Amino acid sequence: VIKGCCKRKTERERERESRKKGLVTSMVRAALKTTRGGAWENLSSFRVAGRVVGGRRRVHKASNVNAERLRRLGATSSGDEASKVIATLPGDGIGPEIMSVAVKVLETVAEGEGVSLAFEEYPVGGDAIDKTGVPLPDETLEACKASDAVLLAAIGGYKWDNLSSKMRPEGGLLQLRAGLDCFANLRPAILQDELLQGSPLKPEIIKGVDIMIVRELVGGIYFGEPRGFETRDGEEAGYNTMVYKKSEVERIARVAFEIAKQRKGDIVSVDKANVLEVSQLWRKTVAEAFEADGCKDAGLSLSNMYVDNCSMQLCSNPSQFDVILTGNIFGDILSDQASVITGSLGMLPSASVSSPGKPGIYEPVHGSAPDIAGQDIANPLGMVLSAAMMCRYGLNEPEMADIIEDAVADVLAKGYRTGDLMNSSPPGTELKQVGCTQMGELLLESIAEEEIKLSFMPK
Repeated sequence: VIKGCCKRKTERERERESRKKGLVTSMVRAALKTTRGGAWENLSSFRVAGRVVGGRRRVHKASNVNAERLRRLGATSSGDEASKVIATLPGDGIGPEIMSVAVKVLETVAEGEGVSLAFEEYPVGGDAIDKTGVPLPDETLEACKASDAVLLAAIGGYKWDNLSSKMRPEGGLLQLRAGLDCFANLRPAILQDELLQGSPLKPEIIKGVDIMIVRELVGGIYFGEPRGFETRDGEEAGYNTMVYKKSEVERIARVAFEIAKQRKGDIVSVDKANVLEVSQLWRKTVAEAFEADGCKDAGLSLSNMYVDNCSMQLCSNPSQFDVILTGNIFGDILSDQASVITGSLGMLPSASVSSPGKPGIYEPVHGSAPDIAGQDIANPLGMVLSAAMMCRYGLNEPEMADIIEDAVADVLAKGYRTGDLMNSSPPGTELKQVGCTQMGELLLESIAEEEIKLSFMPK
């Protein structure tokens, strides 16, 4: 599913870094003046190395008319290559604000890299409930299935808390994952050095943590049947079913194996095999798949850990982990715990992927934050990094992912922070607090500056 997509930046990164050295700063600043003062709408007027930095803003308006869709995607009878279609689902709360930043970043990078993207916006979650009465309209699901990738911002809010579980906004997300058969959830937990103080753990414990949690996403207790309510012994009772088939465990295990091959190679399979029969099957199946695939000969290691112990170890010694493989409910809890120990939820992306050729879902791990919606103070970086994951995993555009990730690192290194990150830096660091929109503009400036620098270097 993701073979080759988890490689660290190596040759390309070193080349880009070396090309930065010795540049004429005054030339860069002079060139950047052409991009300032126009809310970044004039970027298309400045050409860099034969490519346009920035460019026109595409109108992302959904349509079911095939002819109109082909026109918008740039496909013609002469056989021009169509754009890669991204279904954007802004959702609720701060979702529309952070989605706007991510789309602008994607448009700018795509234009510079010569990649054609088309954005189609659809309702989901509470927004869809208000518009259609259901959290996942059929039109949205069908459009997502037909897309190359799905970019989701955030769903949920107090307004819909009293609805039934299937009709709440979160129900739409579960239906979307199941409808796209996104069986593997990839949750990186990486701590930026600039945000070291944001972790609740001591710096010497958390520094250098780099974990990938591979969570099975469409099975287990969240989807098992039967489920419901009944009367037992004269009182009301609720029940759910936790079940996994061997084939479901095998396919998620192999995703973890492939990821581990691009990392340190250490896999910890997390279960509760001392109590649950379903975990006993899980442990047995993972071990058999590990042996059948020759993973030991490939330099991988596999160990097992109970979920309660794993939770404790994430707090006391998180650097021991490389790849954590686990089921749906355990992965839900552990990935949230791992995200908190790295500092801010606003920084963390995630990917939910399916079989090759099928679209995945890319979304930040944070919620919809309805309390701050519309105030332009949300942190868009988790959304932007989710867009980078989409480029790497869903669109097979790793260079676009590198550019976006470099821009985020650059902006943080310069001391810019949204409000949630202001207390996350080491003492003495000079910080500048910015809002959601300004953070987006700073990212675009960093991207443009990098492209201009490269254009001044001799070929």
